[in-house]
Amino acid sequence: MSVITKLTTVELKLLAREPGSVFTVLIPLFILVVFGSSIEPGDTVLLPMTLAIAVGLVGLYQLPTTLATYRERGILRRLSATPVRPGSMLVVQLIMQFVLALAACGLLVAVAGTVLGAHMPAQAGPVAAAFLLGTAAMFAVGLLIAAVAKNGRTANGVGVLLYFPLAYLAGLMQPADQMPVILARVGEYTPLGAFRQALQDVWAGVSPNPLLLGVMAAYAVIISLAAARFFRWE
Repeated sequence: MSVITKLTTVELKLLAREPGSVFTVLIPLFILVVFGSSIEPGDTVLLPMTLAIAVGLVGLYQLPTTLATYRERGILRRLSATPVRPGSMLVVQLIMQFVLALAACGLLVAVAGTVLGAHMPAQAGPVAAAFLLGTAAMFAVGLLIAAVAKNGRTANGVGVLLYFPLAYLAGLMQPADQMPVILARVGEYTPLGAFRQALQDVWAGVSPNPLLLGVMAAYAVIISLAAARFFRWE
């Protein structure tokens, strides 16, 4: 068994016991069930919104808090003296958080499709493209938070404070068509807003705007480079 596999197994057990990961799954599910019971089966807005909420919570809260806490406790520093290099922990955490986001979104889609009779897109390719780019963009932001935060509590606070304005601009707290035009327009070019709009386009049966896909890719690359530049192992 490889080092990455062993470390992934251990971290998966720890993640399953983490209360934050449970709330990350349950909060968007609660929103979907509460509001989904009163909408039309052909609605193409609510499910993309809750999917974006789930990925946003993982990227801005769960990922940076975990990494910053590990650095604060000296775990990353101690790993540098073992065959398990600190970089391996970073890779494993990215895998774990991606699995968490995938599980949360999979649960949302399953409940929406079976219980609420929600509309599902016909093609999986555009869904996968929007999901992967959106997740990469949000994880990049989370990595930057982890890179500059002094400890886990600071990372948690920064993530939460950043989440709410991004969620508002993205149209996750108020439908974009009910927001002031200029704010809705700006929101489309935030990482979370581009993600939500791309998913909504796919659910509406149209191809996601290539510009929005490019925006998410640019966020993922540029912010990841900044995170790598400022990241500290101890």
